[in-house]
Amino acid sequence: MTKRTGADAVASGGDGGTVVSVGDGWESDDGGGPCRPEDGGGKGVVAAFGQTLKTLRLREGLDRAELGSRIGYSAATVASFEQGRRIPSPRTIERADEALGAGGLLCVWKEEVERAQYPVFFQGMAALEKEAIELLAYDTLVVKGLLQTEEYMRAVLAMRRPPLDQETTEQRVAARLARQDIFDRTPSPLLSFVMDESVLQRPYGGVDVLRGQLEHLLVTSQKRHVEIQIMPVRTEDNAGVNGPFTVVTRKDGMRFAYAEAQGVGSLQTDPEQVTLAHARYGIIRSQALSPRESLELIKGVLGSL
Repeated sequence: MTKRTGADAVASGGDGGTVVSVGDGWESDDGGGPCRPEDGGGKGVVAAFGQTLKTLRLREGLDRAELGSRIGYSAATVASFEQGRRIPSPRTIERADEALGAGGLLCVWKEEVERAQYPVFFQGMAALEKEAIELLAYDTLVVKGLLQTEEYMRAVLAMRRPPLDQETTEQRVAARLARQDIFDRTPSPLLSFVMDESVLQRPYGGVDVLRGQLEHLLVTSQKRHVEIQIMPVRTEDNAGVNGPFTVVTRKDGMRFAYAEAQGVGSLQTDPEQVTLAHARYGIIRSQALSPRESLELIKGVLGSL
């Protein structure tokens, strides 16, 4: 069995291999916005981008404060970009390219720099999420990151042990919010979420946070390409007893499955195993409440708070 990095596995469509890596989990630690590069290769990319940014800035005769004012950051943040200690978002790279009259020289780095913000094992999933025509997710302990409100995100991140520093928390909140543009993409991907009923009862961050999260689920469930279902706690048969997982289908029909536990993430490319995961999700959906029944259950829980 061949093992590849996430990016390579996605690019090739898989060859019976599985990507497994140890590190912070996908739902907790997907980068985004200015953040730290996650691996050695990523650091090299970010360092090279930073040097290019500095060279272009000096060519224009600007100091860091002047460039920062043009792209909406402080001089200290510009320094972090140039020194490879922080990763700019794709939009920031575009603004810098325009501000420096670079003619696209910075924009060619966008894809590589964006990928560098993720751990190796998540780089494949990050690419897949952007190309997904279908995403199926089963969760048991928390609301899926793609469905979380900002307040809920902060509550979940605050429970991490050891605790996250404030800067890291802000980076991860920004990242998770940015990923939610999947709901507004055109053409719309098909999105299906099944979560355990107990998730609706967990007042992470307090009752007000839970109330806001449940209201958000009700609003999101109204989107025509989104289905949210609840697995009742009293069910006598649940094909999802092995834990949460996600199945993503790409435009070319290739499917991939992702799962993680205790900071170990696995991107599965073996066609047989991915087909089984997709079929398992279908069984889970059939065992869960229908979308309409789930909507009523969420409303009931919300009304009881």
